[in-house]
Amino acid sequence: MLKDINLNAMNHFEAVARLGGISKAAEELGVSPSAVSQQIRQFEQQMGVRLFKREKRRLSLTLDGERLFQTTTQAFRMMRDVRSAIQRQRETRHFILRVSPSFAVRWLSPRLKSFLELAPNWDMRIDAAPDFSDFETEVVDLDLRYGEGGWTGLNEEPVVHDLVLPMCSPGYLEELRELSGDPIGQLRQARLIDSVKTHYRWDFWLARHGIMGERMIYPMRFDRSSMAIQLATDGAGVVLESTTLALNELERGALVPLSTAFEAIRFPAYWLVSPARHTSRRIVRIFSDWMREEGAAHDARAAALITSFGCRIREQRGRQLPGEEYLTE
Repeated sequence: MLKDINLNAMNHFEAVARLGGISKAAEELGVSPSAVSQQIRQFEQQMGVRLFKREKRRLSLTLDGERLFQTTTQAFRMMRDVRSAIQRQRETRHFILRVSPSFAVRWLSPRLKSFLELAPNWDMRIDAAPDFSDFETEVVDLDLRYGEGGWTGLNEEPVVHDLVLPMCSPGYLEELRELSGDPIGQLRQARLIDSVKTHYRWDFWLARHGIMGERMIYPMRFDRSSMAIQLATDGAGVVLESTTLALNELERGALVPLSTAFEAIRFPAYWLVSPARHTSRRIVRIFSDWMREEGAAHDARAAALITSFGCRIREQRGRQLPGEEYLTE
């Protein structure tokens, strides 16, 4: 039975057979060569067979020794692998973040490398999902939420502002200018692309600007900003969208503001949200500090870009039209 086997002696046997000598085994095990030799003798006595042939001060495995070695070395290798895995798991620290899908792909992912350099030993998991975390039933450290704030019972901090304005491709803008020289007239002729889960939608924006009429329809509706932005980039219409998510397209000229006559609405859009008890966690503090710096740099970059187009920026804090339900982006 297994309890009758001297596991210490087996360990010495495996080391000698694997390394090819008593001295090397003794060095690995941290014992004297004589101690290794004694363990080998005891193990051979216990097994009732010779495990090594001793010829001219050299050791080689007998047939029985070879059979035993194949089994023991595999077992010890598996045990070492499991031990290493357990140690790595113990040393690895976990951070779980939930974030809205479009923001995760377009804004967060390109910046993650710099965060990982700050926390190289952390195992990071990101759930790109539109639903907010239920911190009482789910294992999540932090939410990076899109919205207007006001989540009861949770600690919240705005870290990225958004700038929203009508945008389209340069080619589509030229088509609209051929139809009308008036920005409002251009909108009346345009195909409007609607992002149905954004904070500012076309119906709210058009009403705020007094632009109404039978032609003001938006047949293209998407529940992901990335899809709406891509369609506008392809020249299919005008999108009322986030410069945070469309910053790359604006910087390389694939998208342009529809008109400098329309202000960009600026508001706190992306928030760090968690129970107050989570804010004391080291990784949450590290990520929060990093997000503040990245968010501030982004806000300055986006504002400079929009003003370079000649557009004005108007600060706004508030909901959509009364009665409209807020949806996550």
